[in-house]
Amino acid sequence: MSHSPARRLLLGAAIATVTALALAGCASESTPAADGPDASIDASAATTLSDFGSFEDLEEAAKAEGQLNVIALPRDWANYGEIIDTFVERYPEITINEQSPDVSSAEEIQAAETNEGLDTAPDVFDIGLTVALQNTDWFAPYQVETWADIPDALKEPSGLFVGDYGGYMSVGYDASRYDAPSSLDDLLGEDYRAAVAINGDPTQAGAAFAAVGLATVQSDGTLDDFQPGIDFFSELNAAGNMLKVDVTSATVASGETPVVFDWDYLNAAHAASNDDWATVVFPGIGYAGYYNQAINRDAPHPAAARLWQEYLFSDEVQNLWLKGGARPVRMEAMIESGTIDQALADALPAAPAETVVPTEEQSSSAGTLLGENWAAAVQ
Repeated sequence: MSHSPARRLLLGAAIATVTALALAGCASESTPAADGPDASIDASAATTLSDFGSFEDLEEAAKAEGQLNVIALPRDWANYGEIIDTFVERYPEITINEQSPDVSSAEEIQAAETNEGLDTAPDVFDIGLTVALQNTDWFAPYQVETWADIPDALKEPSGLFVGDYGGYMSVGYDASRYDAPSSLDDLLGEDYRAAVAINGDPTQAGAAFAAVGLATVQSDGTLDDFQPGIDFFSELNAAGNMLKVDVTSATVASGETPVVFDWDYLNAAHAASNDDWATVVFPGIGYAGYYNQAINRDAPHPAAARLWQEYLFSDEVQNLWLKGGARPVRMEAMIESGTIDQALADALPAAPAETVVPTEEQSSSAGTLLGENWAAAVQ
């Protein structure tokens, strides 16, 4: 199958969400609202809010379940802590069980497999595109009430998985110990020995996958072939500069990971625990990406899972992503409707003048290539 060229996009900071991770197909329309609640609805089969009858009916069904299992949601990741706490304040009848906050996208799916049929299975996923594409059989389709505001390029047409928040791949560093790198080549120098980390394994974690994507386009490659990015990290490893430690806020605060490839909103958040932490987005071509929400097809609390999705795509939480430094998927529509928090939008860092995002086909191809070549390249 041939690969289409990576799209090169001019992204303004205020409308950066419009053109990310392209998915094939056009969005289908939501089912018109029903005349009233259907008491016999099977929440696990609901594909739109109208299947419950009303938003209040969905709330009542979720409260009756009383639990929501989330996974891989670090509280310092894109403001998830405040997002979770606000949900709990609104719905004290629903207990959120925060499972394994630091696992990768691939490990989220593994948790669903291990706990299939059990009350401990994750109800929802927050997942990178490549892993989402590889595991669509695990997802239940659902289109939130604000579905029409989400760009078609950021949602699987039936709602199996939907982009929610995103940003640009960047390099964070401890400015008290290192000079600001201005290019990939700088990171190969002696000054950065045993200092440069990525956020996870690129065959499993979306942030690490994007680090290889950024290295690819910064090495004059294209998203049709991630090999230049793999080659860069192989060279970084051979130079003794690659630090094989998974990045967390704790490793940044302790100085264990002093130079980090990560999303700009995550690197910006690290400044809260390290006053000397700074972030750079390399000049030239930038790399953008979004994380996706999905519902476990086997969710033990299917109504709560769908209420959580409605909550995440509401005006309130889209602005909470902004507060965390991320770019919400409904940003353009909210700017047009006047519901965006303009001060927070204006505070976003400047976007790269030229940005690439992977298509579905390119992401799948890159995932296959990384599976074949990554381990040997950095062993």
